[in-house]
Amino acid sequence: MSPRGVLHPDENALFVDTATHDPAPEAAPFVEFYWHVRWRTPKPHDTKVLAHPNVHLVFEEPEPLVYGVDRGLFVRRLEGEGHALGIKFRPGGFRSFTDGPIIDLADRRVPASRFFGPEIADVHRAVLDSDDPAAEAEAFLLPRLPAKPDPLAEEVAEMVGRITDDPSLTRVAEAARTLSMSTRTLQRLFAEYVGASPKWVLRRARLHEAAARADQGGTVDWAELAADLGYSDQSHLTRDFTAAVGTSPAAYARA
Repeated sequence: MSPRGVLHPDENALFVDTATHDPAPEAAPFVEFYWHVRWRTPKPHDTKVLAHPNVHLVFEEPEPLVYGVDRGLFVRRLEGEGHALGIKFRPGGFRSFTDGPIIDLADRRVPASRFFGPEIADVHRAVLDSDDPAAEAEAFLLPRLPAKPDPLAEEVAEMVGRITDDPSLTRVAEAARTLSMSTRTLQRLFAEYVGASPKWVLRRARLHEAAARADQGGTVDWAELAADLGYSDQSHLTRDFTAAVGTSPAAYARA
């Protein structure tokens, strides 16, 4: 089953198999889950994803990479057969592994050796050759976790959950009031720990829902959906969706 955010998931599932694995209790404050993707394609296939506000450590050929939050449309071309194992960190969960704010990683792919040292090269091969790559990756990660989670990182993860799960929150100022802080403080925390602005996080959650509704098939009342998602009108939803995906929601649903 394709995770939320993967565009045209039914088509993608014809070529790509995705499995997820929960982290061990010691890793849970930092890691949302491990994902393992296998693909077999008769011809090149572009997987397109509206990414979430998470940093990923990905074991893939030719080298392991750290992916910052991709604020645009993430596109990965898959060819032939292959697989990759990813560690999806909770919002804020990667902050302890870097010496700068997470916003510095936005829209970037950085060699994982920068954060975990040259020894990750040996682990990279072991992960990709393992029958249980998630367990292999976790065995590498566990001894490198901080002795204690950063309490502020945990708070930020909860903030992201609250504002993405509440459809009534459509503006940053509203989210800041709900979280009992100033807009500037919220923006600063998201730059430091999340790697995307609160406005982007709010907008991306609504676009995930719009894409999911379109992928369900059937007729979608876009004006009604726009209202449900807190847009001022249908045209506002159409502009946001088209800017992110490259096509209008109605055209996406027909594709």
